[in-house]
Amino acid sequence: MRISTRGRYGLRLLLDLAASGTSDHIALSIVAERQKISPRYLEQVATLLKRAGYIRSVKGSSGGYMLSRPASEITVGEVLRVLEGDMLIVDPPQPGEAETPFQRCIRLTVYNRLNERIAALVDHTTLASLIGSGESTNYSI
Repeated sequence: MRISTRGRYGLRLLLDLAASGTSDHIALSIVAERQKISPRYLEQVATLLKRAGYIRSVKGSSGGYMLSRPASEITVGEVLRVLEGDMLIVDPPQPGEAETPFQRCIRLTVYNRLNERIAALVDHTTLASLIGSGESTNYSI
């Protein structure tokens, strides 16, 4: 499993918004500058996150983006699954696909355990826990 640029930038966008506080809309250009991310690419990621319901936007001179729910309610796992798809390190066997005893042994003792541990980590890590507090407004990422 490798987390793509889309997943990494999406998490950085959400963390930046979370660290900025819950009452302010932040322009993507500001986030892009702070995070050293291409504004065009960040717009694409923001569109995905908006469709998934993690952020909302306001147009106009005082517009921008903000989280659509508290940082303490958004986990890294759910965000990565939206941006990356499943978090499996190896695809499971397809129905009807023959699996040798060695393949089964490796899948059960290594791959499945790794998948479980990865899921446990990302599903219990919230944006708020990454920035230390959902209330932080002057946190520099």
